[in-house]
Amino acid sequence: MGILDRFLKKPKPETKRKIEKKPEVKEVKVASAKEKLSTLRLKSEEGKPEENKEIKAKKSKKVETDLAFKILIKPLITEKATALVSQNKYAFKVAPRANKVNIKKAISNLYGVEPLAVNIINERGKRVTYGRIRGKKSNWKKAIVTLKPGDKIEIYEGV
Repeated sequence: MGILDRFLKKPKPETKRKIEKKPEVKEVKVASAKEKLSTLRLKSEEGKPEENKEIKAKKSKKVETDLAFKILIKPLITEKATALVSQNKYAFKVAPRANKVNIKKAISNLYGVEPLAVNIINERGKRVTYGRIRGKKSNWKKAIVTLKPGDKIEIYEGV
């Protein structure tokens, strides 16, 4: 017996436990509203062969509203924004990577109104000083959404 033999792992005696087989995982392509093709993993049942079935993905409103809340950060409540309400235009602070199409979908999902137009403005962060320390606020993006005459968004209630 060598010096290193005592550190080697000894094989464990086999137990008479029954080892269960894990179900197989198969990828199926599904067309959905959010993405043209996405993959879902389905577990196949033991003993039953899987048949090729088309699975229709249902739109889940929760997913759409979660994305809408990530796109529309907050409504802007300023003097200029409240003056724009008389022209049926509403201002929002939006995510820096949001585009006009994303903003339009988010407005229609959250508020249930169809926007006519979306205008986007990239705002530069202001330079600020706190005592001796100088800095800069972060850049942000503003969207002005135009609605049809007669449509309303109830965000300025109680302001």
